[in-house]
Amino acid sequence: MVIFGASGDLTGRRLVPALFSLYQGNLLPDQYVILGLGRTSLTDDEFRHRMLENIRQFGRKNSVPQKKLQQFATHLRYQQLDSKNTDSYRILKSRLKKIDRQKEAIDNYLFYLATPPQLFAPIAAHLGAQGLQQPSSDSGWRRIIVEKPFGRDHASATELNVQLTAVFAESQIYRIDHYLGKETVQNILAFRFANGIFEPLWNRNYIHHVEITAAEQIGVEDRSGYYDSAGALRDMVQNHLLEIVATIAMEPPVLFEPNAVRNEKVKIMQALAPVQIENVIRGQYIASMIRGENVAGYRQEKDIHPDSQTETFVAMKFQIDNWRWGGVPFYIRTGKRLPTRVTEVVIHFRETPHHLFKYVSGGTTAENQLILRIQPDEGILLKFGMKVPGAGYTIKNVGMDFHYSDLANSELPEAYERLLLDALNGDSTLFARADGVEAAWRFIDPILQAWASDRSIKLYGYPAGSWGPKEASLLFEQSGEDWRYPCSNLTGDDSYCEL
Repeated sequence: MVIFGASGDLTGRRLVPALFSLYQGNLLPDQYVILGLGRTSLTDDEFRHRMLENIRQFGRKNSVPQKKLQQFATHLRYQQLDSKNTDSYRILKSRLKKIDRQKEAIDNYLFYLATPPQLFAPIAAHLGAQGLQQPSSDSGWRRIIVEKPFGRDHASATELNVQLTAVFAESQIYRIDHYLGKETVQNILAFRFANGIFEPLWNRNYIHHVEITAAEQIGVEDRSGYYDSAGALRDMVQNHLLEIVATIAMEPPVLFEPNAVRNEKVKIMQALAPVQIENVIRGQYIASMIRGENVAGYRQEKDIHPDSQTETFVAMKFQIDNWRWGGVPFYIRTGKRLPTRVTEVVIHFRETPHHLFKYVSGGTTAENQLILRIQPDEGILLKFGMKVPGAGYTIKNVGMDFHYSDLANSELPEAYERLLLDALNGDSTLFARADGVEAAWRFIDPILQAWASDRSIKLYGYPAGSWGPKEASLLFEQSGEDWRYPCSNLTGDDSYCEL
């Protein structure tokens, strides 16, 4: 595995700790080498020391056996590389061939581009110029993992795909979206297609609307350079949230194999109805006080322009134009500096056609909801109405819930563990495909263009620590409807979960 950008945070915080977890689980082959590449001058031993410290600090398991660490460290190598210098790639090729000759690894190469996006195409071109995209034997393989963002708009994403496929075949390209590696996102597929009681209800006849929230408590932190040029729409909606939408809405694939699954997801991306700009609300967090602490607004954050128009919150309503979902509104929102960190999907089922208990003494009605919690407190909650004991027919919402934390002897793997293992095994099911990426950008592009050209479109301020602009609630079509205001705890007993 050849990691470009090995001296960066992604490698130290995510990739190498994930690879160590795979090693601990005996999921890596006997012969392998992890070769880090970066502009920083480091020896192999210095790189190993850094990575072991990162594993201790950021690894999934609290206690790490020293013997295991030292054994894993013997597989780590480092090479200084200027990604724009042709000679650096000749040296890289020579180093890889030397590793092959020494039988330290088998002749299969996985390239990981943990670099700024402007380097994706040049690195691929240099690898192609050295012939490193082609295996030297019929049994070998070459694959390349590309981190997000996949372009800034439809035109740049298409251009990037053209540049990558000029060197690597589409089947060799793995566009990684760490949300798809989360166990709870994958479980949506199992929940739908392995249970006969839900899939018959998974359509416009029984579902009133679908709501997806991805909230972050933190602000922009140390990502200001990237974030101020991207914003919430590019950073979260175009990739993470639309991938979740596709997973929720896709048709059952004929087979559970990569192309069949991705075909169905791409169909959803292509069926996204053009969104009306008045059905998109954007916001930016402003200074506030949270639990007695003064919190800076977005424009007061380090390296952010004082007149920045970058959105830190997006909410929108749209529809999917197909037979299963025709007429069902989808509501999605994401934002920074919200009250809690949570990502979840809420399926709102239609009310009963006759409100039988609404007209009796003490009677009320209850809405059925299915809540799929992606993070934190991962699990599933089904809410339905039950009679309150005593006189009358007062109906109260109760919940049946499942928490992954309740599973004995089971621990949720980190997203990168699953995705790296799949890439090593050649399984592209959980990776984005070129046509899916481009379809998502076609949906997003008109919003970006409207924001850039129409100064009358408002950027609403919202106090840090709130649930975003109040105007987001106006997206709902019927009186009494609103967003679910989730807690960090799935079942809602967190004292700091409401507005």
